[in-house]
Amino acid sequence: MKEKILLHSCCAPCSTSVVERLKNEDFDISVFFYNPNIHPKKEYLNRMKEIKTLSKIENFKLYIGDYDVEKWFDMAKPYADLQEGGYRCELCYEMRMRKTAEMAVSLGIDKFTTTLSVSPHKKYDVIKDIGKKIADEFGIEFMEYNFKKKGGFNRSVELSKKYNFYRQDYCGCVYSQKERILRKNIKSQV
Repeated sequence: MKEKILLHSCCAPCSTSVVERLKNEDFDISVFFYNPNIHPKKEYLNRMKEIKTLSKIENFKLYIGDYDVEKWFDMAKPYADLQEGGYRCELCYEMRMRKTAEMAVSLGIDKFTTTLSVSPHKKYDVIKDIGKKIADEFGIEFMEYNFKKKGGFNRSVELSKKYNFYRQDYCGCVYSQKERILRKNIKSQV
């Protein structure tokens, strides 16, 4: 019998190679899309639509969490001026991974992980430490995968092209979107 795992998904493109790898390791995968950080809502709905498409392609059970946008802003707003990749992002990872652990427990699944580590812009050690802390609190196991290794990120790009998924150019929150716009403006002036 396959071991069950609940995978937190930030988006379909990042999920592609992660789902492939977990299936190759013979896991029974369920996916939890919980991302109240994603803005604007149109972006959130687009990413949700694409994870639904991937769930049909890859035949996994998909759970959609609430769009707790006010809760996310309450958590993130005091850190609005911090650069992407800092403490605000750590709190965001923790919020989403904690909700994933709660969902895993409610589903009777004793293992969870996240697609966040497939991104070359995310610090794996931070994600791992948060996952282990949450796992200890809930009495379940955080599966420590650095999904960007073994060509994981490049494979996600390949599979996204194959499935014609839109690949966003910012993490998802208004603060990362603002940084992306500033970087583009600076580049265009050079």
